[in-house]
Amino acid sequence: MDAIQFSDCAKACLVCSLTCTTCAAACMEEEKLEMMRECMSRCLECSDICLLCARSAQRNSPFMAEICQVCAQLCDWCAQECIRHASEHCQQCAETCHQCAIECRRMAA
Repeated sequence: MDAIQFSDCAKACLVCSLTCTTCAAACMEEEKLEMMRECMSRCLECSDICLLCARSAQRNSPFMAEICQVCAQLCDWCAQECIRHASEHCQQCAETCHQCAIECRRMAA
């Protein structure tokens, strides 16, 4: 059986989705929970679109370019919030979102 191949965009989206979910879960453990509310919300939104984007890439969706554009926008939006927080999980999430946005924009081009 041939190995299943994943595009760089699909891989980046899967990693980003998991990183965002992990960040949101870690934010729930922060002492200043109210301050982390926006971060958690953005991370969960980003995680969802990243999963959609990865699945769409594997199906060669006719809407791939549009989905990738929206995914890149949400990744940027999430990264803007995460970068504001000093915690390691937020910093890692911001970087992962940034890398995912780059791959999505490549795929959309």
